[in-house]
Order: sequence, then structure tokens, then C-alpha cells
Amino acid sequence: MFDIPSDPDEVIDVYLRAAEENRSDALLKGSTLHFPNYGQLVMTGDLHGHRRNFDKLVKFCVLGRSAGRHVILHEMVHEDVLRLDDVDLSHVLLYEAAHWKSAFPEQVHFLQSNHDLAQLTGQEITKNGRFLLRSFDDGVAQTFGRNNLNRVLEAIKQFIASFPIAARTQSGIFMAHSLPSPFDWPYFDCSVFDRKLAIEDLIDTGAVYNMVWGRAHTAEQLEDAAAKLQADIFVVGHQPQETGYAVAHDRMIILASDHNHGVFLPINLAKKPTIEELVKAIRPYVSVP
Repeated sequence: MFDIPSDPDEVIDVYLRAAEENRSDALLKGSTLHFPNYGQLVMTGDLHGHRRNFDKLVKFCVLGRSAGRHVILHEMVHEDVLRLDDVDLSHVLLYEAAHWKSAFPEQVHFLQSNHDLAQLTGQEITKNGRFLLRSFDDGVAQTFGRNNLNRVLEAIKQFIASFPIAARTQSGIFMAHSLPSPFDWPYFDCSVFDRKLAIEDLIDTGAVYNMVWGRAHTAEQLEDAAAKLQADIFVVGHQPQETGYAVAHDRMIILASDHNHGVFLPINLAKKPTIEELVKAIRPYVSVP
């Protein structure tokens, strides 16, 4: 949808401008986005470089003609590749997302995720025998040349570092890439949502690290989280969903956007929905012509 330029300086400028727009987002309080009680919010699941679904999302949102519509993106890097030695080109989608933010700074938003965070901190992830950070870096080098690699990667890091960690609606919906695991939840510092982040929050055992890597949430944990975070429903990604989404304990909707059965969730910000109404509103990307 937004062709990536061959000039690394032009790409770097887009990343840095998008990072500044993230940091100055009028909806941002502390490290959380607070959405108004009007318009629509489109929440996605993990994208992992899936450009076809991203293009369909851009087409659905038509932000230039929908001033009251917002969209949230997360987990954009580290695409699945067909062969072990294939290069990861998910940086192309990451650039497209940054360009989208630059074009519509008040409507395009991001959330921190475990893979994006790993790319920021340099903590290698292995999957199916592949080193994902190394493959991502090779993709950037393939596009811009090894001599420009570090400059482009530094701009990407600044962009990722500007991501908030959560979002919430006035109707009681709390959105994040994930929540801490049940083991980590009793020790989790919920004040992280209300303040600017420190480097200690991002590294291994930090609050944001534990949050974006959390899985296997229990009913008891979600009840406690609902009370502590003053939320009724959680919408997250992170946990793979072959059919596009799942509902956990009547409190949490888990979305996936990174495959042919991927989905997204349009949310009416003017209404307080039930979880059943949210599930009914889920749209598959294949439904977008």
C-alpha cells in the first residue's frame, strides 16, 4: 500500500517522524492510550509481516474519509517464511505502518509486543530453527545494503521504543499485546500503565517484558485484573489462533492477524458492548475485497 523507498535516509525520516508522533499522541497518558467515547476503533492481532492482511486493513479503514476511526497495530515484525534460509522482509510492513502513522497521526496507533520488543532490546528469538533477529537484520541489509544497516536499525529501534503498552476505552475494554502470566501477575506493577517507561521495564523480568510474553491466563487472574485495571473485557493477541480468534473465560478475546484466517475487531466507541457483541463484530480479512 505504501511502497518502501530505496533511499535509506527517506525511510529513516519516516521512522523518526512516526516515533515523534507516537510520543506526542494526544490520547497517551503515561504509557496507555485512552480513547474517546465516540467513533470507532479497529483492533488487530499479531501481524508478523503479513502485508496482504495489512493492505486489506488499510482498505477497510479508509482513514482519509473516516476522521472518527482509529486503528491499533502490534507485533508487526518477524514473518513466517517458506524456507529456513529465506530472508525476513517484515521490515517492509513496519515501514508501511510508520508511513501510515505519519499520514494519519491522530488515527494510527501501536502497542508494544514481545517480538517488536525483542527487536528493540536485541534479545534473540529462535523459531523453527531460525534466528529471527538475525533474519530480520538480513532483510534490512538486503533492501538498503550492509553499509546502511545500522542506521536504519537504529531508526527502527527508536520507532519501536515509542510504542505505548496498553489502550483502553471509556466503555471498559482494555487492550494490550498480552497480560503477564498467572505466575508473574501477583508481582506485576500495574502503575506501569500510568507512567513513562524506564529501561528496567523493558528488559528480562521487567514489567513490560513480563506483560508482552504472558500466556495461559486463568479465570481467577482475569477477574483480579479486571478489578485492578477497572476493565470489563480484555482484547489481546500473542497466542496463536488457527481460526483467527478465541474467547477465554468470558473475559478475554484473543485475535490473530498473521495468516489467511486472520481477523480484526471493529469496536463502536460510543457503546458499552458485551463480549458476545464484540465477538459478533469480528471481521475476517478475507471479507475485505
